[in-house]
Amino acid sequence: MPTEFIMPKVDMDQEKATIISWNKAEGDEVKQDETVLVVETDKVAIDVTAPATGKLVDIRFKEGDVVPVATVIAYVLGKGETLADIPGRAAAPAASKPAEAPKAEAAKGPTAASPVAIRAAQELGVNINDVPASSGRISREDVEQYAESLKAAPQQPQAEAGKVAATPAARRLAREAGIALETLTGSGPHGRVQAQDVVAPAPTAARPAAAVAAVSTGERQAKVVPLTSMRQKIADRLQASFRDIPHIYLTVEADVTRLEDARKRLNEIATRQGNSKVSLTAMLVKVIAWALERNPYLNASLVGQNIHLWEDINVGVATALDEGLIVPVVHSANKLPLRQISESITNLSKRAREGKLALSEIKGGTFTLTNLGMFDIPQFNAVINPPECAILAAGSVVRKPVVVDEFNSIEVRPIISLTLSADHRIVDGVVAARFLNDLVEGIESPETML
Repeated sequence: MPTEFIMPKVDMDQEKATIISWNKAEGDEVKQDETVLVVETDKVAIDVTAPATGKLVDIRFKEGDVVPVATVIAYVLGKGETLADIPGRAAAPAASKPAEAPKAEAAKGPTAASPVAIRAAQELGVNINDVPASSGRISREDVEQYAESLKAAPQQPQAEAGKVAATPAARRLAREAGIALETLTGSGPHGRVQAQDVVAPAPTAARPAAAVAAVSTGERQAKVVPLTSMRQKIADRLQASFRDIPHIYLTVEADVTRLEDARKRLNEIATRQGNSKVSLTAMLVKVIAWALERNPYLNASLVGQNIHLWEDINVGVATALDEGLIVPVVHSANKLPLRQISESITNLSKRAREGKLALSEIKGGTFTLTNLGMFDIPQFNAVINPPECAILAAGSVVRKPVVVDEFNSIEVRPIISLTLSADHRIVDGVVAARFLNDLVEGIESPETML
């Protein structure tokens, strides 16, 4: 039985994803877990890998298509399997057809073409399915010849009535920038709008409406910045979280003297050994994971009428990007040594900013840490990231005078403020307080975690 290749679901409320590029073409051999295409969600661009080893067939969507999650986008044929084995698809009859038949077949799905040919078609603004093949597979030369023939042919209408001809990449860029395609002049064949036309319109073209436009309301003026798809998704999630989840907030302060001393010693050793240094965020993740083991109701989700207490402790670390916020996940944080946690956070943050996170690296979070300490924010409240039931907001480390013993001796110590936001449907105040008390104990007496 051919293996279904489906559009993956990154998180619980994701409904669709956009196909950015195919790395393989119809009929290509693929290996299990090999990257076959790149898709973009409202959060991140991800590589989608093959579910099995075999031949990629029956590709049902092209670049630029928006596809609902769990939709079959293609099939992988194993050894001895044929197209006729695909459910609902019979073997093609050997009937004679007019000369235009190959073109009609191409309309049903992507034409067999080499990856080089596909890239050439994108660069030239050519629909790969319209290119006639000189052999059994479309080559780069076929694409170039077809593009030249279009230039030599009489000018045709740019697109169907009410629709501007544009490449998928151009449509995506225009949508994200809030630019109407109708305002652009395309540089491709028959005036087809290409990606470069969105980024840098031709000098002769009328200047399109900018992504940031000036408006005037009476005596007031403002710049209007359209929400990107990612920013819109964040807005929807936060609004739903605030609307549906009754938040409770508890704040504590912890003396990080001993934690910082321990980090200093570890980093001195790391320097001598040529290893990477341990960050304060990594140490907080370690303490959080330890405290969650002792307080399982903070590592939970409300699913229907049931509370799910997750066995895995997967701590997400909120990472700011130019286009929004993403939360890479440190999986099984309670089972990882501190240095591995630190290296994982560094790698995940770097890959997040490069847009190279894998699907598995942003899924499955059970608790989130958001840290604004590097921006000198002493304390703040965070919004819960569903389906999790809690999030911890860490402020900056501030030196404060504190009483250090029973004799009321006062010393200046480094103090961090920690604010827990918890779902009151799952977590009562006492449960949240116990978690924070354990958190403070782990920070102020790191040896208790050993």
